[in-house]
Amino acid sequence: MSHGDYKAFFAAACAGDVELVRHHLDAGVDVDFVHPELQSTALVAAIEEGRAEVAMLLLERGASPTLRSPLEATTPLQAARAAGLSGVVDRLS
Repeated sequence: MSHGDYKAFFAAACAGDVELVRHHLDAGVDVDFVHPELQSTALVAAIEEGRAEVAMLLLERGASPTLRSPLEATTPLQAARAAGLSGVVDRLS
């Protein structure tokens, strides 16, 4: 595993790999990193993939609850509502 690999961090968030996300955060990856090709934040991407546990970890680790994901122009709260993740909606409200 590389330390601070932004693309691997993003992929782990989308895949729901909580331990790998935690590893990358511990290695110094910016929790609000915007993927350069996908133009999305890990938080919004994880929410859109239904990865509530990852979303909660990202929020606990300081992810901005109001940062819009550039591609979708979506806030985490909007994404959580659309994905039906009520626990994440409650955390963001």
